[in-house]
Amino acid sequence: MPHFTAMRTLAVDYGERRVGIALSDPTGLIASALTVIQRETDEQVVDVITGLVAQHGVERIIVGNPITMKGEAGEKSQRAAAFAMQLGARLNVPVELFDERLTTVSAERALLEGDVRRKRRRNVIDAVAATILLQHYLDAHR
Repeated sequence: MPHFTAMRTLAVDYGERRVGIALSDPTGLIASALTVIQRETDEQVVDVITGLVAQHGVERIIVGNPITMKGEAGEKSQRAAAFAMQLGARLNVPVELFDERLTTVSAERALLEGDVRRKRRRNVIDAVAATILLQHYLDAHR
């Protein structure tokens, strides 16, 4: 396994309506939910992420790749890949796809176990899913 260098990493849980964002601590050990962007257009989401990258000194971006349980890239995976390419073309930081299978399911389970009300769950689930995605990435690359 290659040596992992600590750097500030931002994770994107890309969705049609909402985009969850999580951020690592400067040591690259701990992921935390940052925000949820209400998606109008990809350009608008890229603008917001560009601001977050500058504000938080982000050095790498991970975009969740929603491949199927069979390991195949479906339509959602293709949209995520296109969005990752759009981010990479706009920003001067590496952007990579990372398998996000079951992150939303895990986020929903965690929120249910925490007795979070349905309306609140809907508002935070994407950021929680991005946090789980980022923590999996950080753990896998440690």
